[in-house]
Amino acid sequence: MANLSSESRTSVEKYWNSFLATLPSDSPYREKTYVAEGFGDHPKLADELGALIVSGIKTGTCSALWEWEAEGNPIPEVGLISIVLDGADEPICIIETTEVTQRRFNEVDEDFARSEGEGDRTLRYWREAHTMFFSRVLPKIGKQFSEDMPLVCERFQVIHK
Repeated sequence: MANLSSESRTSVEKYWNSFLATLPSDSPYREKTYVAEGFGDHPKLADELGALIVSGIKTGTCSALWEWEAEGNPIPEVGLISIVLDGADEPICIIETTEVTQRRFNEVDEDFARSEGEGDRTLRYWREAHTMFFSRVLPKIGKQFSEDMPLVCERFQVIHK
């Protein structure tokens, strides 16, 4: 939440508290921490991907391992709780990571591409869209897209909306 405005931070905290209010007092979620972030690299994409998540179509995502290393952040783990933000940094749902794998870009299969929920949900579409995405974002950290670049692939489920 470091890059969020104070208004967005307040909205996120209220959203988290509204989620907790739906749970029993002994729920393990009360002890968990969360991250709050939008998907993609610009507001329009955050809106599009967020809508796919809320609708249940998007249940997977990937990122370049290099991005995690460059930011100095730990790789996501099963059980990670994320408040998904739209393009205006407003919370739209809460997801929980259910699977994390590392694989090369050229090792992503049809099943994972389908879980990403984008376009026509084919591997062909996934490769084209993600080649463009990584070609756009990786130069910001001094890297270039390659077919064998390492990815962090996550699957998740919506736990609150």
